[in-house]
Amino acid sequence: RQQVVDNANAYTFASVNVQNQSANSQDKFASDYQDFQNFLKDIGYHGKPIATLSKDEAAKLVSQDAIFGVKQTSQRIADFVIKGSGGDEDLMRAGREGMLQGFADAEKAWGDTLPDISQQTMKQATEMIDKAMNDLGFSILNTTA
Repeated sequence: RQQVVDNANAYTFASVNVQNQSANSQDKFASDYQDFQNFLKDIGYHGKPIATLSKDEAAKLVSQDAIFGVKQTSQRIADFVIKGSGGDEDLMRAGREGMLQGFADAEKAWGDTLPDISQQTMKQATEMIDKAMNDLGFSILNTTA
């Protein structure tokens, strides 16, 4: 009898847990999707939903000077760090570190070296931040390290 009670308890717990995870993952997906749509609007993209683009349409969006190309993407990332720092050296260094960590995390999630477009974006964004630091009189090398 106790074994039946224990098994029913475990089965019920597992079933309800799966239901909760499924419901939460749907809510999480909806929330993540909305966050992504808001991000796209915030950076100025008002085109077709990304998932519905043809291969040619997607290729145009990642071309050199397009909204998701190296030039504009690296500029947005660098501006976020530079403007967000307000000219404060410690904040700029923290932003630069966070940016590099974001690229490392993306590479880890990708499971391999990021595509060339991402490598170029990281290089250009880093160069822009380093130039801004230099222009503000900050050493690119972290002297407290």
